[in-house]
Amino acid sequence: MQPKNLKRLLRALERQGLDVTYSDRTYSVRLVNSPDAPVAEVLLPEDFPVEAKALKQLANLASVRHPSGGCVCRACATPDFHPGDAGVAIGSVVETVGQVIPSAVGSDINCGMRLHVADLTIEEFLAKRDQFVERMKGDYFFGTRDVTMTAQAMQALFQYGVPGWLDAMLDRATGSVVKSDLQQLAQESERIFLGGSIDGDWKLAPEELVPDAGVVRDGGLATIGGGNHFVEVQRVDKVENRPLAHAWGVREGQLAFMIHSGSRNVGKYIGGIWRDKAKATWQKGLKYPDSQIFPLSTYSHPELVASYLQAEATAANYGFVNRLLLAELLRLRLREVYKDVEAPLVYDLPHNITLPEGKGWVIRKGACPAHAGQPAIVPGSMGAYSYLMVGRGNPAFCNSASHGAGRIRSRFDLSRRGASQSETELGLTGVDCITLREERRIEEAPAAYKPIQSVIDVQVEAEMVDVVARLSPVLTFKA
Repeated sequence: MQPKNLKRLLRALERQGLDVTYSDRTYSVRLVNSPDAPVAEVLLPEDFPVEAKALKQLANLASVRHPSGGCVCRACATPDFHPGDAGVAIGSVVETVGQVIPSAVGSDINCGMRLHVADLTIEEFLAKRDQFVERMKGDYFFGTRDVTMTAQAMQALFQYGVPGWLDAMLDRATGSVVKSDLQQLAQESERIFLGGSIDGDWKLAPEELVPDAGVVRDGGLATIGGGNHFVEVQRVDKVENRPLAHAWGVREGQLAFMIHSGSRNVGKYIGGIWRDKAKATWQKGLKYPDSQIFPLSTYSHPELVASYLQAEATAANYGFVNRLLLAELLRLRLREVYKDVEAPLVYDLPHNITLPEGKGWVIRKGACPAHAGQPAIVPGSMGAYSYLMVGRGNPAFCNSASHGAGRIRSRFDLSRRGASQSETELGLTGVDCITLREERRIEEAPAAYKPIQSVIDVQVEAEMVDVVARLSPVLTFKA
């Protein structure tokens, strides 16, 4: 079945310089003036809008080539596909050879998802909900959290990620981590993508966070961040793959805790530096690319490619530990309020990151790895289901899956018009959103997002992922 008015849509896209075809829910797009670029494929449910801006951004990304050598050899997008603010569409996935593209990852390096489950019933949780929420508001909103670290621990965090940070904590625990079960944290590192550790370099981190000695009080660590980032309490509503769910420690009726955050100001710092550096190293006298997307080539600047990847890894390591600490604050408060709660980790994985895969690198922007047998976490809005999935390792989509439902209305549109809409129109009826900013609740209202079920169904049918469990929202923290 074809979308309505398909011919008219394709003609309109052609007038914007795009060569677009459609077949079986897949749009194939390429810039008309870049016939050598790979055709980028976008899988979309039939009833989803086609956003010309997002298609143009994806086609631009697919056509990125460095004059000294290096190109995109494959490009696709996941069904939560929508325009990005920095010129790269959310949901974009590209495989590159001979080049990396700092702006394709952007400044929210290792934005990702983390999921825990706990043997608490919804009734047990709600009986002490207010006590729990007040404690978490202090940690997440009012700065009562204590994530003080030694200079050596911060250096280890940036250099080695979760294992480096854990070693430092085992030597000398500081802050609220003195109450943590460090052996549990060590065992759980096996359930973090790449073990929560990439080859970083602490000297590339912001100077103020890595002093030679003393204590570091980092105001950004263990914070949720703005935009679509959140911490959500959920209930395991339905298990669909019982053997796999059992192996992962997931059962119907459990409480779940889902965390969506990244590398915060560290990613912004490193992403900004390297976006500018890639532009500054563009060969003098050569016209800038129309897209303003500047790659770094292994042929002309191999040392810069290596430095960028290490800088990105440095921010990614911070992102892994940031999510761990957000979860650990929550787990410590659970134990205070509900006593003997283990709340083990199910999985933690990144969205915005460059990884060595295929012939060179795979760069994901708002898409998660979904290799065969690997857990994947796909959140809905705070008024819709979220899903625990298992990857199928589909090479047609670069072993990737969506990182959510995808926005259908911009934050600007919601802030401008949302306040005049009713709770029902915004999809906020019955939604328990904990925030200090009413505008955040409106900007992130369920009406801002596409239907998650369609996003899940189309990926299951395309053999990208399979459903393991469905999770329903209980309450959501939004900074």
